Amino acid sequence: MAQVQRMSRLMLKTLRDDPADAETLSHKLLVRAGYVRRNSAGIWTWLPLGKKVLDNVARVVREEMDAIGAQEVLLPALLPKEPYEASARWEEYGDLLFRLKDRKGAEYLLGPTHEEIFTLVVKDQAASYKDLPIMLYQIQTKYRDEARPRSGVLRGREFQMKDSYSFDTTDEGLAESYRLHREAYQKIFQRLGLDYRIVSAVSGAMGGSASEEFLAPAAAGEDTFVDCPSCSYAANTEAVTFALTPVTDQEHGQVEELDTPDTPTIETLAEHLGVPAAATLKNLLVKVDGEIVAVGVPGNREVDLGKLGEHLAPAVVELVTAEDFEGRPELVRGYVGPQGLEKVRYLADPRVAPGTAWITGANKPGTHARNVVAGRDFTVDEYLDVVVVEAGDPCPNCGAGLKLDRAIEIGHIFQLGRKYADTFQLDVLGQQGKPVRVTMGSYGIGVSRAVAALAEQSADEKGLCWSPEVAPADVHVVAAGKAAQTELALDVAEQLAARGVRVLVDDRAGVSPGVKFTDAELIGVPTIVVAGRRTAEGVVEVKDRRTGEREELPVAEAVARLTA
Repeated sequence: MAQVQRMSRLMLKTLRDDPADAETLSHKLLVRAGYVRRNSAGIWTWLPLGKKVLDNVARVVREEMDAIGAQEVLLPALLPKEPYEASARWEEYGDLLFRLKDRKGAEYLLGPTHEEIFTLVVKDQAASYKDLPIMLYQIQTKYRDEARPRSGVLRGREFQMKDSYSFDTTDEGLAESYRLHREAYQKIFQRLGLDYRIVSAVSGAMGGSASEEFLAPAAAGEDTFVDCPSCSYAANTEAVTFALTPVTDQEHGQVEELDTPDTPTIETLAEHLGVPAAATLKNLLVKVDGEIVAVGVPGNREVDLGKLGEHLAPAVVELVTAEDFEGRPELVRGYVGPQGLEKVRYLADPRVAPGTAWITGANKPGTHARNVVAGRDFTVDEYLDVVVVEAGDPCPNCGAGLKLDRAIEIGHIFQLGRKYADTFQLDVLGQQGKPVRVTMGSYGIGVSRAVAALAEQSADEKGLCWSPEVAPADVHVVAAGKAAQTELALDVAEQLAARGVRVLVDDRAGVSPGVKFTDAELIGVPTIVVAGRRTAEGVVEVKDRRTGEREELPVAEAVARLTA
């Protein structure tokens, strides 16, 4: 027999108006419908209905992880400093880490992710190739000290996450573990009712090689991804590549200096010369671990500092300041050109290919140069995809114009390789009697974030609209108000529960029918049953929350249909 939850006994307070600080749809509705309440910036309490939804998401995740042979464990959230110091992530995570000391002065952190600790667990437990492969997972609270927590539970400082890790002795074994997780994720998100895309991604602070994200398209999404309308290509914007194609069929004149006073920006230069910005070369100066580096991109494009940082990680990338030009006469602010920059490392986007000619700074105040040719007049030390991707950029697969969309990251899978195994010397005895270095995969799902993503994608103008797998109940029975209607509503609820249907019944006294109907729409249970004007005839109204379709049925027929 399933549970009947009576709203007269339920801790639930719905709101008619949106919270003043709410910006996203999920933030507004999860608060208004009484699923969550804010404790402080980025820290949330899951109230009874919200906890049911959160647990249902976790249940689906757990079932599919178990189905591929992964084993559930639970690691501590309070972790010692030393493993993260050994992997260098104590520093790499920077201000995102919650750090603390115990009474003896020993340093700890609240875990943002657990690669290091899982590696040490397997190092302790696995001695031979016979102990592998193995896949471990946990569903646990994670902590990240977000500078600007926002969007409700979408970006919090404390959140629930499923993180799993695979351990294999061969690269082929890792590829198989990765495949199993990828397929499990597809089943999870399909069961949850999420619209999602699988896109190529970068690994970031996680390290490793192959990496894919699972993104849920939504206006509230903080990730931008590209989608090709002509082929299957999709990628996070930070993973989009542009082919380096040298130009060999064009003749260019010699370098010509131009008098260009008061033109320190691309906009003023292009206007002064009457040329498109795309004909100019923008040279952005940054500091990489304190060393000044120049980055060249076409003048009509912007440097994606996040993308640049990913390429150069774990080095710290920051913009130069006015003070950085002091004592560097070869760096003329607003008039920097790559030709003659002997003491500065020069990076460039592939669009600045060998054989392309540019108008760029002449390294003299008020002066630019024309016909500055890449490969002839300056050398690029390293090519990196660093421009901000724009709609219409060519697809790396087929060349068609790409589309840009917003999405919420709900999952991320990595082939970590031996990064952490090398750090902690994770070896097992191989078949030949010699030590074998283990290779790893890391796989995450944002459990609490998935709740917000579902709310974003499925809500309508009336409120939340949950899929059956995650809803806090299967049926929401509403007693319109009179005693006879309440009696019938409770009877219907008990009949449904006896047949395994989870029921939320609104038996609140002194609450108007209008408020009850509004709350039922706001709460978003898939099916609403109303004991109303035809109660005396034993007839109830059955309504589909998503489609709005409704039908009046005798109680016996309604119960039979809802339990079929």
